[in-house]
Amino acid sequence: SVILPVHNAEPWLDECLGSVLQQDFEGRLELSIFNDASKDKSMAVIEKWKEKLEASGILVVVGGHDSPSPRGVGYSKNQAVAQSSGAYLCFLDSDDVMMPQRVRLQHAAAAQHPTSIIGCQVQREPPNSTQRYTRWLNQLEPGQLLTQAFTSHGPTVPMPTWFCSRAWFSHVGPFDEGGRGVPEDLLFFYEHLRKGGGVVRVDRSLLMYRYHPAAATHAVLETTIWTLRVRFLEEQALPRWATFTIWNAGRQGRRLYRSLTAESRRKVVAFCDVDENKIQKGFYCHEESQERPKPRVPVLHFRAARPPFVICVKLDLTGGAFEDNLRSLHLREGRDFLHFS
Repeated sequence: SVILPVHNAEPWLDECLGSVLQQDFEGRLELSIFNDASKDKSMAVIEKWKEKLEASGILVVVGGHDSPSPRGVGYSKNQAVAQSSGAYLCFLDSDDVMMPQRVRLQHAAAAQHPTSIIGCQVQREPPNSTQRYTRWLNQLEPGQLLTQAFTSHGPTVPMPTWFCSRAWFSHVGPFDEGGRGVPEDLLFFYEHLRKGGGVVRVDRSLLMYRYHPAAATHAVLETTIWTLRVRFLEEQALPRWATFTIWNAGRQGRRLYRSLTAESRRKVVAFCDVDENKIQKGFYCHEESQERPKPRVPVLHFRAARPPFVICVKLDLTGGAFEDNLRSLHLREGRDFLHFS
């Protein structure tokens, strides 16, 4: 079942629905559409394509509501899943376009990995948008699909590329239905990882992933994402470490330190950096702390610091200098360090 939530998607629906028709999957295929109070001509486009798709043997199920306000992406996805019948779920956003091989290749991977979310590589539209993010998505190594789950980029395989068994979705889900401003994909992804789910990527570009100002993701506040990430880090990673070092004595590193619970802050033995000005100051004092005396955390050169590290330095921004420094320490990701920024 291809799961397609729709809200005012008229400009993109022809391309999106055309890509469902072009799938080369030889099994039974169903398209489940839920229209979340669209006020444009989305339903007219859907009705036109329903006839074409069913003529080609693809079952089309259409649900929805026309109340004054949309109920949100999480609600729409849950409704589309509930009205569908396939043993596997292929998630698709109404502004994106699938390559013809997508369902076939991801179905094969999902059959081999029944408790995993299957993703794929993407091509971004417009091509020059979010270049760092797109490189990150497409170049992660298999192990990093789990170890880099704490970064600011969000899920290591983006929601419109997800493919999984219905049984596993039911075990993890449903999506949060809090509405606009709730990162339902990130919440589901974290719950999936909590329950021991895997993450697998088909290393083919199987989705044209559109970037535009009206995308629902822009409604989610950065502070909301930050808080969820910090709590997930504290829940899933920090209990494994008796102490750790925050790599970055600048704004992001200090923000992470201040965001931690008092118990987690007590595990921070140092900050580290390459900036001599920060290192010469000698320590960071958390003035907002209620503790007496105020915590004074040493600031060290990265070569003088001890792992494990929580790294608050953004990747792919220093011309390779940071990445070279990290590689020079011969550490293992997941055991000796985690990326947070």
